[in-house]
Amino acid sequence: MKTIVVTAAVVEQDGAFLVTRRVKGTHLAGTWEFPGGKCEEDETLAACLRREMREELAVHCTVGDELFTITHDYGDRRIALHFFACTLQGEPVPQLGQAMQWVPRERLRELEFPPADDALIRLLTTRT
Repeated sequence: MKTIVVTAAVVEQDGAFLVTRRVKGTHLAGTWEFPGGKCEEDETLAACLRREMREELAVHCTVGDELFTITHDYGDRRIALHFFACTLQGEPVPQLGQAMQWVPRERLRELEFPPADDALIRLLTTRT
């Protein structure tokens, strides 16, 4: 099984994180996620994340440090998920009909995220 390389932006402002909801018809539809997406062949992780943020949220971002990486097997696919700290230039505006919200750190565990995000959620919610 080929591993799909995916990037995700961890954007924190005023103690809240930017999350979007996966749209109907996509893998894990209805779950919340940190925005991002699949890398194209020969695309760097940072370039992928900048492209995905423009496509999904019509916003430019500065990609910072990689916070966490995990490989997760969903049975029908395996993903290598790279989470990066990001800052935005401008206000995000959903472009794909997806819901978007800013969620305070202490409320992150109240939302349903894909299983691959579990370890990052634990990390973010145990930080002080």
